[in-house]
Amino acid sequence: MDQLDARILLALDDDPDATSLALARRLGIARNTLQARLQRLAASGAVREFSRRVDPAALGRGLVAFVSIELSQTTGRRAPAALRAYPEVVEMHSTTGQSDLLLKVVARDPADLHRLTGEFLTVPEVVRTSTTISLQEEMPLRLRALLEAVAGEG
Repeated sequence: MDQLDARILLALDDDPDATSLALARRLGIARNTLQARLQRLAASGAVREFSRRVDPAALGRGLVAFVSIELSQTTGRRAPAALRAYPEVVEMHSTTGQSDLLLKVVARDPADLHRLTGEFLTVPEVVRTSTTISLQEEMPLRLRALLEAVAGEG
């Protein structure tokens, strides 16, 4: 991603409903250039799906928790695929240290979270889980400051 790509994404962040023509004019570039770059950014995975902007609380899943999962070291790696099948698992990372996976999950309430973590223990290869409930989001995922830094590089 170069400076112009970052400027395009910042302009979209400022006005997600802007037309391609309006964005191109604002950035001082040709509309075809804008569209080609947006297509390339989408194809490369740099721009992710719109659903990432939806607040899980609006879907009735306001409780956020982080679940560390320890996997059996003697079997295959089928657990991540099985855990992806749960819609409440909104992020999953392979990690180093005590656990092998770190999941960000959303639930309706503590009872729903308890149900969910209990189900994780039935997944083959899952040996142990440890759950931390988020009390409050102190800072949501933010990338604007990073985009501004990239847009200003050069």
